[in-house]
Amino acid sequence: MAGKFYICATPIGNLGDITIRALEVLKQADYIVCEDKRVTKILIDKYEINVPLLDCHKFNEKQRSEKIIELLNEEKNIVFVSDAGTPLISDPGSILLQEIYKNNISITSLPGACAVSVFLSMLPRNTEEFAFIGFIPRSKNSQIQILNKYKNTNCIFYESPLRLMNTLLNIKNELGNDIKVSIGRELTKVFEEVKTGKINDIIEYYQTHTLKGEIAVMIYSRCYNDINDEELKVNIKLLKNEGYSTKDISKILSLLYKENKNKIYKIAECT
Repeated sequence: MAGKFYICATPIGNLGDITIRALEVLKQADYIVCEDKRVTKILIDKYEINVPLLDCHKFNEKQRSEKIIELLNEEKNIVFVSDAGTPLISDPGSILLQEIYKNNISITSLPGACAVSVFLSMLPRNTEEFAFIGFIPRSKNSQIQILNKYKNTNCIFYESPLRLMNTLLNIKNELGNDIKVSIGRELTKVFEEVKTGKINDIIEYYQTHTLKGEIAVMIYSRCYNDINDEELKVNIKLLKNEGYSTKDISKILSLLYKENKNKIYKIAECT
């Protein structure tokens, strides 16, 4: 029998964001496989976890996979972590995971922090649908291809603070001044910041504010509309004059503007 292979989510910033189950599994493991020993050591030292570390990153993943399979076949239990968040979400590990499956080794994932879900949970959205593309490509042409591919879907990606302004300018030039974006910076940390607004306002803001830390970006779908109550009332009155019921008006306008039907219904009752 082989040992068990655990994929374990770790905090994305605040070290308190780790589950009780994750700590238990980490303490009982024979080895912890990590991206960078220096980063993971900060976490295991805080929680007094005395388990040997093996590094596994994009430069040695293929060779390290052989050693990990060997240890698992010796009935060693191994926990796989990334520097932050949930492993294999824009992190190394796909080559290792393929080998795990090839060798029919038991695998389980311990849920926890993930920058994508943390970021999404703080954003106003009109749909649950989104596309996550990991780190956006550096080249302008590759970015333009992605922007057009997902122009009708909320699109999330990671970006470096050094490249963010250029990327925002590319978004503006390709999708227009009215496109809406959200920027999440230093999520879960002391200087956490989430900014949402039209692309011009966001660019202007970061021209005078320092950009540091890990950054997540969401470009809102072109279908997204910030319709205000006054605009709703104008359209409600037009439809009422045509003889439509309040119920029908709420259905029509919710489909047209992708706005909450109950919100429109309540406004229509008073208009």
